[in-house]
Amino acid sequence: MSLSDATRETAREIAARYPKSRSALLPILHLVQSDEGYVSSEGVALCAEVLGLTKAEVGAVATFYTMYKRRPCGEYLVSVCTNLSCTLRGAEEIYERLSEKLGLGHDETDAEGKFTFEHAECLAACDYAPVITVNYEFYDNQTVASAEAIVDALARGEQPPPTRGDGLKTFKEIERQLAGMGEA
Repeated sequence: MSLSDATRETAREIAARYPKSRSALLPILHLVQSDEGYVSSEGVALCAEVLGLTKAEVGAVATFYTMYKRRPCGEYLVSVCTNLSCTLRGAEEIYERLSEKLGLGHDETDAEGKFTFEHAECLAACDYAPVITVNYEFYDNQTVASAEAIVDALARGEQPPPTRGDGLKTFKEIERQLAGMGEA
């Protein structure tokens, strides 16, 4: 896959918003993901070129933060919080059941490109445990049955409303919004 000319131009526009261009790295990495569905080596090279950084500097950031994917991500990134608060309230059972249902382990994507599945160390919502997110939108106070219902709805092409926040978007749509490009 190749980055589009529009993405290349938008990366330059994002960089121009910042007094120090390197400050635009995180949004431009999100922009790359909105185009390709992950941060490719071509995306790393684009960031380095636009921001005057080395590919090693860009790669260090892209591999440090778990929100940047180094392999193609599915349309829906399903994350199960497995930190202490969520685990004590049933997250391990939710993770195991969804893993079985999707046929995926941590950081795996199905062959159709519909789902990427992962455990998340902390989703910062301990008071709503157990929590899952789909493309960073929260689904609070989950049970095995409610988490399965969310995945089943997504598989049918539905977008179940999150517990809070905006309506659900695809991975590429939310990445464009995280890049600071407004609504997808």
